[in-house]
Amino acid sequence: MLMRRRNLVIANWKMNPESLEEAKRVFNSTKKTVSLIKNTDIVVCPPFPFLYPLSKSKLSKNIFLGVQNIAAETKGALTGEVSAEMVKNSGVDFSIVGHSERRAMGETDKLINKKLQTAFSAGITPILCIGEKERDKEATYLEFIKNQIKECLSSLQKKYLVGLVLAYEPIWAIGKSYKEAMNPTDVHEMVLFIKKVVGELFGKDIAGSLRILYGAAVEAENTALLFEHGNIDGLLVGHASLTSQFGDILKAVPK
Repeated sequence: MLMRRRNLVIANWKMNPESLEEAKRVFNSTKKTVSLIKNTDIVVCPPFPFLYPLSKSKLSKNIFLGVQNIAAETKGALTGEVSAEMVKNSGVDFSIVGHSERRAMGETDKLINKKLQTAFSAGITPILCIGEKERDKEATYLEFIKNQIKECLSSLQKKYLVGLVLAYEPIWAIGKSYKEAMNPTDVHEMVLFIKKVVGELFGKDIAGSLRILYGAAVEAENTALLFEHGNIDGLLVGHASLTSQFGDILKAVPK
């Protein structure tokens, strides 16, 4: 009998909150909710200054720490950069890579590819973000997504691609209410397309092991439907992960 794959929910705090005290409050609230949830792993990605203090907190077996970004290089005279090895030694297991907001700052697929290689080499599990800025009637955005996947994963060793975590975040839907964003059926179609692309590029075994998360206008009201009809393995949650709504989202994830 095959065991059901565990759900994965990523909490991306972005550049929030302003104080350590507030960070601890939000983290403790999340931990309390997580302790009641089964079959779901939660990764909290706070800003770098809060990592060490939060890592000293007692964690249940299904909650992990992650970072929102890592350097493409392993070391060097790189003011302001933080390496994958540094965060790994701080108790971090995951890193978001290629988030749309980082791409808006100038990150390219080539740079993201290098960050993926650096993460894997350090024993960090990257969450690769992809997504289109807009949709058109000619569906050229599908070719855009295909090229993102191809360029970001180019030259990576096959052993790293097994069980790859990929977060699909349609940029045009970010900030909208769930009623205005993608419906679960459309999400399902994108999941199938992404798996098809990965299968064509890297083989059916890699596509079959792929874990696809969804991130854009995720709310408690559409969480269950996204899992049931969207065929997703998890969620990437932004601002809502800092609010009381995050607990409701986690409780809505299928058991």
